[in-house]
Amino acid sequence: MYPKILLKPGKEHIMNSRHPWIFSMALQYFGGIESGSLVDVYDSGGKKFLARGYYNEKSQIAVRILTLDSQQPINTDFFVKRFAELKKIRERFIDTKLTNAYRLVFGESDGVPGLIVDRYNKVLVIQVHTMGMEYLKKEVVSALKAVFNPESIYERSDIGVRAQEGLLDQPKGLLYGASFEKEIEILENGVPMLVNIEDGQKTGMFLDQRENRKALQAYVKDKNVLNCFSYTGGFSLYAALAGAKKVTSVDSSGPALETAKRNFELNGLDPKKHEFLDKDVFDLLEDYRKQRTEFDVIILDPPAFVKNQKSLKKGLQGYTFINERALQLLPKGGILVSSSCSAHVTDELFQKMLVMAAAKAHCTLRVLEMRNQPIDHPFNLFFPEGKYLKYYVMLKD
Repeated sequence: MYPKILLKPGKEHIMNSRHPWIFSMALQYFGGIESGSLVDVYDSGGKKFLARGYYNEKSQIAVRILTLDSQQPINTDFFVKRFAELKKIRERFIDTKLTNAYRLVFGESDGVPGLIVDRYNKVLVIQVHTMGMEYLKKEVVSALKAVFNPESIYERSDIGVRAQEGLLDQPKGLLYGASFEKEIEILENGVPMLVNIEDGQKTGMFLDQRENRKALQAYVKDKNVLNCFSYTGGFSLYAALAGAKKVTSVDSSGPALETAKRNFELNGLDPKKHEFLDKDVFDLLEDYRKQRTEFDVIILDPPAFVKNQKSLKKGLQGYTFINERALQLLPKGGILVSSSCSAHVTDELFQKMLVMAAAKAHCTLRVLEMRNQPIDHPFNLFFPEGKYLKYYVMLKD
């Protein structure tokens, strides 16, 4: 049905891992197949079908697997079936009356490599990471319309990772349906919030911290809270709603902080009773240390400091610095909430970093909670790369 690609002799065993990637070094040499094309993967003798996926000669990940079923063509019906399965799973575990913003499709972890689809109320936002999925975008959009019946579908593929696939464009814009307001209102755990789909971070907001934002509320009543890298104030809003005495939100984006203020107002909170600082977190933490400023609870939810292995050492230094400084601003018994969305920073490395930060701050840390990504960001045990979010709640001793 599709062009045939053969594994090298002795490489058939890699299929036993059920990992969705096949690297170029595992394939026999062949030519004439266009990058982005659908292909069938066979054993080294060319007799046994192993998998079907899409190919890219420009990437070290030569094939990304879509199915192990030789009878399953890759077309709109394929995506309709896959999306319907994912819709059923999401609606099984998410109360959609209280939450209408969540991830519908999480790439390889959901069996759709190279594709992210997020729901924001009645708008779907897609992000296409790979050439093969770019070539299948028409089928994807048709299937999304059929399964989810959205009012609009918007693309946010303005991401640098596409260049690694040989994709030089970064498309962004409306793919289907009616135009919408720049900020749309969504509901998260019953909390209304504003999201800027067109210009916001990722596809609009950080949906992966949804349940962690809710869990924070157990620690903040009557407390003085500092939220670093606050963006549009998700953690800040949940803290204020849970009765925090005062929440200080710090971010280097003025527009994001203005949205945070509007989120407070949307929930009947007076932003003037709290503080919103357009400052560099690194500089502010150092200033607070010199001023001997104290907080009861500090939240560190920075952007990914480590985007590849080359930046691992420098990124860990950044994580260590902000955690050390945060600990110096907490009294004994204070709460540090520290998170990392860097997939290259494993749980083990993250814990070692926290130990180093605590040692430098001359204190110890007692872990109260270890959390990660929610059910709409699942990680498949056959694809450990999908596990990326670390979220620790710790008591300073």
